[in-house]
Amino acid sequence: GINGVLYYTPQILEKAGVGDLLSNMGIGPSSASLLISALTTLLMLPSIAVAMRLMDISGRRTLLLTTIPVLIVSLVLLMLGNVIRMNSTANAMISTVCVVLYFCFFVMGFGPIPNILCSEIFPTRVRGICIAICALTFWVGDIIVTYTLPVMLKSIGLAGVFGLYAVVSLIAWIFIFLKVPETKGMPLEVITEFFALGARQAAVDKSHMVS
Repeated sequence: GINGVLYYTPQILEKAGVGDLLSNMGIGPSSASLLISALTTLLMLPSIAVAMRLMDISGRRTLLLTTIPVLIVSLVLLMLGNVIRMNSTANAMISTVCVVLYFCFFVMGFGPIPNILCSEIFPTRVRGICIAICALTFWVGDIIVTYTLPVMLKSIGLAGVFGLYAVVSLIAWIFIFLKVPETKGMPLEVITEFFALGARQAAVDKSHMVS
């Protein structure tokens, strides 16, 4: 749900009462939400740099498994902030921190790594068309998320949207834990064999290459 949350961040922050954080500076709720949204986007840049550094150190799978839980916790806290009544300033602070963490950790894991895996797992003879299909799927999903978010906001509310995204993130984490292998340092040929012949055969081939 990153695209929907990104597009509607000002509205989400304004609804969370973020205007209270900057009210002493004479900044209105709408301006405050836009300002914090812009600062959040800027903070995503160093997060991308960190991800580029960690990609080949910790590995793709490890980075996904460690960043997705932060997304889940952020979404759950955002959901609770819209369900539990609390001080408006506290709610605004929690919402702002959670949105920042959500964006920063998304661009460290869920953002770039699926694209990298898509470029690694397919055989050379069909890699081009498979990557194109993956890109098409991504943009179709982007359109669906973007246009369904306003509808969901009216039907299940902001808390329901965050809860739904948290459940989807949890399902994604389970799938990655069970099905996605680590491809760090593996030649493309070995990665292709891994998915074509199975993990056991790929492990044998990799051990032969090392020896």
